[in-house]
Amino acid sequence: MPRIVVTHDVEGLERWLAGHAQRVSALPGATNVTDLVAIDGSNHAAVAFDIDDLDVLKAALSEMPPSVAADAESHGVITSTIAVYVEA
Repeated sequence: MPRIVVTHDVEGLERWLAGHAQRVSALPGATNVTDLVAIDGSNHAAVAFDIDDLDVLKAALSEMPPSVAADAESHGVITSTIAVYVEA
């Protein structure tokens, strides 16, 4: 089960952190979902998780459904800054 890290900027950390439960439910097949914030206090954030089907995640990210993008933006995610990493 690969470990994934998704990084992005947010408009406000408190607003983003309040959406943790929705992030978990928006990642079907994900376990060990952990929110991370930049140690310097900036508005850089990340989500780390294990995923059971990497191909499903890749497909979802290649064409993010408008509803998922809208949910992310409602939590303050600046979607143009999203970067995804997979454990090597």
